This record gives sequence, C-alpha cells and structure tokens, in this order.
Amino acid sequence: MALVRLLLATLLALGSAGAAQAQDFPQFTGFVVDAANVLPPDQEAALTQKLDQLQQQTNHQLVVATVPDLQGYPIEDYGYRLGRAWAVGLKDADNGAILLVAPNERKVRLEVGYGLEPVLTDAYSSVVINGTILPRFKAGDLAGGIVAGADALATQLSLPDADAQARAKAAAAEYDRTHSTAAKRGNGGGFPLGLVFWGMVLLFVLLSMFRGRGGRSGSGGKWRGRRYRSRGGGFGGGGGGSFGGGGASGSW
Repeated sequence: MALVRLLLATLLALGSAGAAQAQDFPQFTGFVVDAANVLPPDQEAALTQKLDQLQQQTNHQLVVATVPDLQGYPIEDYGYRLGRAWAVGLKDADNGAILLVAPNERKVRLEVGYGLEPVLTDAYSSVVINGTILPRFKAGDLAGGIVAGADALATQLSLPDADAQARAKAAAAEYDRTHSTAAKRGNGGGFPLGLVFWGMVLLFVLLSMFRGRGGRSGSGGKWRGRRYRSRGGGFGGGGGGSFGGGGASGSW
C-alpha cells in the first residue's frame, strides 16, 4: 500500500500544474468555503471562528470545503489538486488539511499536508470519516457531519505532538485490526481488493491528466505574517503548503 501511495503521489505531482489550470476551483475565501451551500449561516460562522482559533493557537490550518461537483475527477485527485492550488498551510511546514465534501456525488475526503501526516495519518483520517462523519451523512445530517468531523480533527491538531501521534497510532492499530479481519472474510486470502481500488484510482488519474479541460483555478492568496486573517477581516489565503496524497476518503 505504501508503494501504491508513492506511485499515486508521483502521478498527481506530474499532472498537477496542467490539471490545476484545467479545473475550476472555488475561490479560497476563508476557513470555510461552502460552495455547495450545505451549512446554515450560523453554523458556518461558528465553524469559521473555531478554525480561525485553531490556526492562531497551533499555526495549523484546517479548511472545510464543499463543492457542487468534482468535475468528473476522483475525489482523491480533486482534493490533492485543490490543496496545491489553494496552498493550504505554511510553506516550510506543510501543515494544512482540507475536509472536502461533494454532497451531490456523496463523496468526502480529508486531504492532509505532508507536515500533518504524523498526526493525521491515513488510518486516523479514515476513523474520523467512517466513525464520525459518514454516520451523520447517511442519516441526512450533512451539516452535523461536517461540524463533528471538523471538531474531531481540530481536537487532534490541538494536542501536543506526542499525544496526537500516540492517539493516531492507536487508531492505526484498530484500523489495521478491523480491516485485516474484514479483508480475510471478504476475499478469503485471494487478490487484495484494496489494490484493485487503488489501481482504478491510478487509471482515473492518468486519464484526467490528458483531458485538457478548459477553465481556471482559484487564487491561493497571500500569506500575511504568521496568521491567516479570518473572513471578517479579509481572509488572506494559504501560505504555500504542499500535499502528497495523504488522507482518506469515503462515500455514502
């Protein structure tokens, strides 16, 4: 799986510049970019304030984004390119993350910057998506799922590094135990279904790199000192953070 992750990140990096120009990303206007109009105004305002406070206290940047559609791309591809186009996180720390929701396509993705991968591991990201977000989405509570997921991620990012990493390792152990059992039951020791899935993702990525779609990307904005300005004060965008395909996805 590590090899597949590496291949996926390499392919995404090779095609990122051209495809970013070919995709229409929402403008990066704040910690919450609700382009799909999922969140009520009061919840959006409260969530924006919470994520602003998280950044001020920890210097990590967690962004919530909803989009009307993924423009025909896999959510892993779209999320990776969105993170690079917006440049979420600091340039030298790569400490940004995006909780991406495409409600019309019933897809959700947590895209994690390089610097946050030790605390927002793939396994921990999957636990948050499958254990916190998706049950609410399946019950029809999209706003509640987004807020609960963002709360869980903000809590993890607020912990001291040692505590956060220990928590992530515990989640990884539980994730591996659960999925190892499920895999044995599902395929009886045959060809791993996970490899089939990632092979399909790689195929979609290759196809998307040659689509040549028109359009333009959203602005990454400017970094202003050591703080990101909130929506009320004129949000300044990302600080040059980078992504490598880490995170997790889900659907409902």
